[in-house]
Amino acid sequence: MDKVLVIEDDAIIGDMLLMYLKEEGFDVTRKAAGKEGLYALNAYKPDIVLLDLMLPDIDGLELCRLFRQNSNVPILILSMKVKITERVNALAAGADDYMSKPFSMHELIARVQALLRRSRNFESSLPVNPTALTEELPAESKPGSIVHLDSDTRTMRVHNEMVETTFSEFEMMRCFLEHPNKVYSREELINAIRGFDSFVTDRAIDVHIANLRKKIEENPKEPKRIRTVWGVGYKYVP
Repeated sequence: MDKVLVIEDDAIIGDMLLMYLKEEGFDVTRKAAGKEGLYALNAYKPDIVLLDLMLPDIDGLELCRLFRQNSNVPILILSMKVKITERVNALAAGADDYMSKPFSMHELIARVQALLRRSRNFESSLPVNPTALTEELPAESKPGSIVHLDSDTRTMRVHNEMVETTFSEFEMMRCFLEHPNKVYSREELINAIRGFDSFVTDRAIDVHIANLRKKIEENPKEPKRIRTVWGVGYKYVP
């Protein structure tokens, strides 16, 4: 049974989420404050987190960043804030999806299930002996290569070291590795990750690109791997 951690201080919304999620067969726990939610991340070990941005003790975005530093758990933001900039900030903080209140419970359940499907085999910890795997790795991860993706565990290694990614970043990187040197327009990248970020926009694509560059480039300000093709989009140079 998948476990859902709901961090929501509004009692009415919180109780409604608990009721609907339990009816759908989820194991659910709710916390009304950020510090309680942070403790529950380790104690409850949820499969997904539903996070309100307006909490009484900790800013929701800051809590999202703290979660992402310690876990690869999918994070779905629930917020009254509807501006595109708020969604982009949430994605940049490590969130995987964003829903504006009020929302349809049917849509919320669908998004939770979609995120869980894509995270089913996600592995958040390093291998016991990652160097022992090098002889078995595809060419992309062998000496001289930079990035390797493991689709079974949905993990990314850079220079054979595990690097955390959101699901959308993983899917974008998959596109780049499958078709190196191909120029992807923002629209193509949006289509590639639609269903992971339901509110993905051109600006959100730029945020994901900036985050990926920080993870794979020696100097993100002068990228040599993920390059901008002005007026078109981006391409990956192996």
